[in-house]
Formats: sequence, C-alpha cells, structure tokens
Amino acid sequence: MKKIIAIFCTLFCCRAIANDCLAYKLNPRIFIDSPDWQRRVVQPLAPMDLWHGNVVATLVDNYDIIANSTPVENGFCVALKTVNATVGYSDFLVKIDMRHAPESCSYNAVLSHEDAHIRTYLNVINDFKGELQKSVFSAADSIMPIFVRNKSDLDAAIDMMNNELQSHPDLILIKQKIHAAQEIRNKRLDMNDDGAELKKCI
Repeated sequence: MKKIIAIFCTLFCCRAIANDCLAYKLNPRIFIDSPDWQRRVVQPLAPMDLWHGNVVATLVDNYDIIANSTPVENGFCVALKTVNATVGYSDFLVKIDMRHAPESCSYNAVLSHEDAHIRTYLNVINDFKGELQKSVFSAADSIMPIFVRNKSDLDAAIDMMNNELQSHPDLILIKQKIHAAQEIRNKRLDMNDDGAELKKCI
C-alpha cells in the first residue's frame, strides 16, 4: 500500500513540474480495429418465448497506449504516442426456445431474425467508426506528458494516461451514443417484424 501511495504521490508531484515536458508532447496516432466475432447458438432448458429468441452481445472496449519516454534532467518525460484501440462486438450468444427442433423451419425462422439483430449490432459499430476515431483522438490529444523520476515509474505513468483517456468526456459520450443507437435499432427491428416467416412454420 505504501508503495502504491508513493508512486501516486510521485506522479502528482511530477505533474507540478510537467511544464518542462510540454515540449515533448506528440500528435497522437490513433488506430481502431474491430475484434473478430463469433456466433454461438444454444437452447436453454428453461422455457422461453416461443416466438422470439434472444441475443446476448459482448462488447469489447480496449485501449492500449504506446508512449515515448525521453530522458531529461533528473528523470524522464513520458508522452502519449499511439493508441491502439479495439472496439466492437466479439461474441454473440443466440438463445432459441428448445421447442424449436434444430434445423426445423421454426428454428431457422427464429435464428434468421436473431441474425438480423447481430447484423444490427455490427452495423452500429461500422456507422460510428468516424465519430469513434475523432473521440479517441480528442481524448488522446488532451493528455499532457508526465514527468517521472525513475524508470520504475514509467508503467504507472502509462496506466495513469490510460485512465485519463477512458474517462475523457468525448470517449464516454461516444460509447453512450453507440449503446443508444443499438437499442433503438434493435427495437425498430422487432417492431417491424410481424413474425410472418415463423407463422408459416407453425
């Protein structure tokens, strides 16, 4: 605990003399990838709505920072250089009522509808790529270099930058917009589906 407090205090003390590091601020490079995704279909033992399946989507939201450390008098200036972000959906768990026999007409009708939901999730991420890029850049560009006295404090400085990045209002806002868009589009999809394909099977 004392070690953590010492590093924390060191970093905050270094903020006071970080003006000496401003000359080392970089124009951050931003790279954003979407994760590879997979779909898994299960049929729970507990009864479900016969007419509707369910999709559980796993959102990946990772930010890796690369920083430059420049030796200066009595320490190092640590400046954010690159953000490698991975944002998107990695896993989709589709649940279908067990009364629909696998590969039956009704099973395939429900699965087709749930696949449309998966496409909705993926399209939301694709549509927000530009805004996401701008938001991550804005957050990264706001982070000033940090002065540390010892090499052993470099990792803590990078962690501090990462926390500052992820708590930036622009990044929080874009994630809220993504969640709102996926909710609206998924509800619209359900409202526009009259279940005609499934009714043909039952």
